[in-house]
Amino acid sequence: MKIYVGNLAYAVADDDLRSEFSQFGTVDSADVIIDRNTGRSKGFGFVEMTDDNEAKAAIDALNGKDLQGRAMNVNEARPRPERPERSSDRY
Repeated sequence: MKIYVGNLAYAVADDDLRSEFSQFGTVDSADVIIDRNTGRSKGFGFVEMTDDNEAKAAIDALNGKDLQGRAMNVNEARPRPERPERSSDRY
C-alpha cells in the first residue's frame, strides 16, 4: 500500500519517515519529495508498505502525530491524476 505523508518539516529526510513507519511493519520505500529547482523538501512524501494491515495501523497511529515539530497528515495515497500534455512536452 502506498501512503501519503504531508505537512512534513523541511528537515525531515527519507530515513526519518522509514524510522517512524517501521514501528508498524516492513517499509518497502520511504521518499520525501524534493523540489528539483531548489533541492529543498516540498513538505510531503510517500511510504510504501507490503502488508495492508500494517499500513492501515501505521496510518491510524501516525496521522496527526508530531514529527520534528509538525503534525503529520497521513493517509492512503490516491492515484496521481492524469495531466494534460503541454506543447513543450512534445519536443
